Amino acid sequence: MRFSLALPRDALSIPVVRRVTGEALRGLGVSEDCVDDLLVAISEACTNVIKHARANGDYEVTGQVDGGTCQLRIVDWGRGLRAAPPEPGALSESGRGIKIMRALVDDLDIDSAPDRGTVVHLRKRLTWSDGARMRRLDRNLIPNAG
Repeated sequence: MRFSLALPRDALSIPVVRRVTGEALRGLGVSEDCVDDLLVAISEACTNVIKHARANGDYEVTGQVDGGTCQLRIVDWGRGLRAAPPEPGALSESGRGIKIMRALVDDLDIDSAPDRGTVVHLRKRLTWSDGARMRRLDRNLIPNAG
C-alpha cells in the first residue's frame, strides 16, 4: 500500500495528513497503539515543516506499508537545517519534536542541506489487530507462492 499527498505549508494540512494516514493504517488492520504512535510522529514532522521550512509552497508526505513495516517520508523544499537545534529547557513549550519522533518509531533519519530542503524518514515495524486484513492476505498468498 502506498499513498502520496502534496499539501500547502499550513497548519490546516496536519489534520488531513493524520486522517489519511490513520484511515489507511486502520483499514489494513494495524493495531490502534501502533497507529497512534505513527500519527503523533508524523504530526511532529509536519509541524516542523510548517514552523521551520522557511519557504512558501507545498510539502509532500508519502507513506508505504511493505513487509510489516510502515515507512513515512515528509519532504519540504525550504532552506534546510542550519545547525542542530539546541536542547529544549525543562519548561520549554517547543523543541521536543525530534525526541518525540525518535521515541515513537524504530528508525528516524533526517536529511537536510542548505537550499535543498529537508527529508524526514520515519520507519516503524507494525503490530496488527486481531483479524487484520493484511494477516489474512499474507496467509492467502503463502500457499500459492511457488
